[in-house]
Amino acid sequence: MDGSIRVSAKTVDDAITEAMIQLGVTSDRLEYEVIEKGRAGFLGIGMKQAVIEARRKKGVEKETDILEEIKKEVKLDEKKLLNDNFKKEVKKETKKDTKRQSKEIVNELKETAAKEKKSDEKEPEKEIKKEKAAVNEKKPEKEKKFEKEKKPEKEKNSEPVEITEATKKAVEKFLLDVFQVMGMEVQLTSDVDKDGILCVDMSGDNMGIIIGKRGQTLDSLQYLANRVANKQQAGYVRVKLDTENYRVRREETLRHLAKNIAHKVKRNRKPIALEPMNPYERRIIHYSLQSDPYVTTHSEGEDPYRKVVVTLKR
Repeated sequence: MDGSIRVSAKTVDDAITEAMIQLGVTSDRLEYEVIEKGRAGFLGIGMKQAVIEARRKKGVEKETDILEEIKKEVKLDEKKLLNDNFKKEVKKETKKDTKRQSKEIVNELKETAAKEKKSDEKEPEKEIKKEKAAVNEKKPEKEKKFEKEKKPEKEKNSEPVEITEATKKAVEKFLLDVFQVMGMEVQLTSDVDKDGILCVDMSGDNMGIIIGKRGQTLDSLQYLANRVANKQQAGYVRVKLDTENYRVRREETLRHLAKNIAHKVKRNRKPIALEPMNPYERRIIHYSLQSDPYVTTHSEGEDPYRKVVVTLKR
């Protein structure tokens, strides 16, 4: 092309800058064609410079004192590149921080649930003992013996009550607040089942964080959601949390585990203790083996370390 120059440099961008300086124009008044993109090579071996052929656009003359304008333009490009790189780094660090914060919140969630549960169990203990002692003093000996032998009745408030809209919204708000602090976007679907239990299904990315190891985080979150629900209305309210159909999958896993353990007990004729489980999971093991004529089950230890032991029937 007429009035064109050929420029070579390490990169195409460097070649364009050099062409702008030589022709005395800014980038908006420059036309160029890339002849060779160039390559860095390995440790300098095989390096090839970028080559362009450039010229001023038609009707554009060389401008005097253009060097400062070109320098400004190049600096702006460099600044943009630095900003883009900075944004990428910030995004990467933010992602790391969010993940770290999520783990910290999950641990706090477990600790809070454990403390709340412990508090619930211990607070009324002294009062109950006092009341029992006072009542037992007034009862005749035969009645005391009868009280020891008879099975405990269900509490009056243990039957689930109709869940109000306010309770439902309070539980949803609590869960969404927790997820917001964790930096997670989670969708909730709430419904009351035939047994009067508020079932909340959660969906979103990285729900494994919410489930936790063997569902421990999910159980802790469910416990706290139940606390929130029961503060909203009188009576006994039950909340069940689930995500990615975890509860059903876990139940199937536990049923298979129960059968495998029973088989081992029959073969080795020795009792086997399973890992510590929550009451719901222990119940699944008991129910799965209650019809087996050769093994029996019982629980040992105290929560949260209580576990099921499978033994051979005598």
